[in-house]
Amino acid sequence: MSDEEHHSESKADDGASKTYPQQVGTIRKNGYIVIKGRPYKVVEVSTSKIGKHGHTKCHFMAIDIFNRKKLEDIVPSSHICDVPHVNRTDYQLIDISEDGFFCPLTENGNTKDDLWLFTNENLLKRIKDGFNERKDLVVSVLSTMGEKQINVVKDIGTKN
Repeated sequence: MSDEEHHSESKADDGASKTYPQQVGTIRKNGYIVIKGRPYKVVEVSTSKIGKHGHTKCHFMAIDIFNRKKLEDIVPSSHICDVPHVNRTDYQLIDISEDGFFCPLTENGNTKDDLWLFTNENLLKRIKDGFNERKDLVVSVLSTMGEKQINVVKDIGTKN
């Protein structure tokens, strides 16, 4: 990725950037990086010695945050890449509608009635089964670059 390829997309509603620039050589394991327009979590990074073209290269093994696909990328360590702003928010689940919308309780005590999130089938089954068993559930929602997904569910007890 050359410096000319670097770009940062912005949301129209609040002007906040979806990504920020960072030098490739400073990205470490368990960090995040944008590869081919998708957000990835770095699971392994190695650095090569200076080659015949004068650049140290970083070799990344990374997993897409949302679809879990693995990808490898090699980038000169002195170049700039995009790093996604990744947010994780925990919500207490209070209802699931017939059409698949989750109704969580926000931190300030309000409800969100428009939260429809794709998640993997196993996690979705655990959420629905736990809810039907009247368990108190907390779902963690991972969001970045305009996408959201439930990635963890925690059982915090049984409803009275």
